[in-house]
Amino acid sequence: MPTPPLASLHRLVWTALCASLIAIGAYIHIPLIAVPISLQTLFVLLAGFLLGPAGGAASVLLYLAVGCVGLPVFAGGKAGFAHLLGPTGGYLIGFAACAGIAGLARSKNPERAQNTHWTRTALFGILGMLALYALGVWRLKYVLDTTWIKAVTVGLVPFLPGAGLKLVLAVLGFQFLQKQRLLPP
Repeated sequence: MPTPPLASLHRLVWTALCASLIAIGAYIHIPLIAVPISLQTLFVLLAGFLLGPAGGAASVLLYLAVGCVGLPVFAGGKAGFAHLLGPTGGYLIGFAACAGIAGLARSKNPERAQNTHWTRTALFGILGMLALYALGVWRLKYVLDTTWIKAVTVGLVPFLPGAGLKLVLAVLGFQFLQKQRLLPP
């Protein structure tokens, strides 16, 4: 059964909104040596929870495309394709994997999608973040030509407390939107 045009437009608006929130999250950051701490992960998780695997990943890919063509949407107001090849490139690509995996929490069944339990949401959020940090640390190790211990120490350990907090906030935000019946189609 084809999707009604209004529902498709509604979904496109949500995809653009999530991409915009990810960009805004880049401006709320704490610069560190190689990789900044930002609020982007919160919005990446929300994109997946709200839009499902394909829509969540699409919103991240839209964000990445906008940044690659030159709009200053990467952390610290940076832009350009070179960021995908630099030390933060694994994290940027990992955002798409994270949103896609987090989106698996949402059921394809429209009735069940409005009643996703918080434990299912949290579980897929954790799995998404594992993928994000695995890709980020792997790329960081490769670009900086360093040991795994140093890559994990610089590219994972400082992010763990914030990652846990952002996961909790994303799950709570999703649960709130779900209870208010404000989820996209």
